[in-house]
Amino acid sequence: MRLAWATDIHLNFLSAEARHAFYDTFREAGAEAVVVTGDIAEAPSLDALLREFGDALDVPAYFVLGNHDFYRGDVASARATARSLSAAHPRLRYLTGAAPVSLDARTALVGHDGWADGRAGDFARSKVFLNDYLLIADLVTYDPVERLARMQRLAREAADALAEVATEALVAHEHVIVATHVPPFREACWHDGKVSDDQWAPHFTSVTVGEALRAVMARHPHRTMEVLCGHTHGAGTAQVLPNLVVRTGGAEYGAPSIAAVLTTG
Repeated sequence: MRLAWATDIHLNFLSAEARHAFYDTFREAGAEAVVVTGDIAEAPSLDALLREFGDALDVPAYFVLGNHDFYRGDVASARATARSLSAAHPRLRYLTGAAPVSLDARTALVGHDGWADGRAGDFARSKVFLNDYLLIADLVTYDPVERLARMQRLAREAADALAEVATEALVAHEHVIVATHVPPFREACWHDGKVSDDQWAPHFTSVTVGEALRAVMARHPHRTMEVLCGHTHGAGTAQVLPNLVVRTGGAEYGAPSIAAVLTTG
């Protein structure tokens, strides 16, 4: 199977003409399925733009949500929108909370939105203040300690869910592809060709998810895992374990593109 992967596509920044030109690139690439690792739109436009995306494709489109997808909304409501569309649309499939998808006899696809957990770098001294902390209702608080606790609860939820679904997928498949938005290891937190420093890494890495995935693959030394993520808009690859590789997709606002076409099987 030819699985086309894109990330941080930010459809809400594009004209209708530009969006449809982007959708055409999947057909031109010969994609037999599509996976998007988050930042598709913002909460008020998520339903319409996801629906448009699915309507424009003639192959299955698997996706997780990114931090921008919750902007001007909240986590539960945006996820409910994604689940509703996934249940109703013939091609859209939201991976968060879903069972493993068997792409072929060898390969399964699983996913979860993920969340930065402040554990990489130095959250307490970081001068970085993301729009997340103003535009996502779940993170709006004057207390940075409480904000960190909320982030870490979301990251823990993602880690537990991914550990469970990846373990399930590895029972019947030699290889599992994990789609998530936030890089799960510091060494995969790429930006401008470098790993993010202590100021930025707390907001762009999920150590909690990384620990969970590392533990799963340590228990399955004869299986392999490939993690696809985004969030940083910087491309890079990190070989975390001999059987665990992480690919972080590059992205540019206003110019979405296919990060890679993976051949499974």
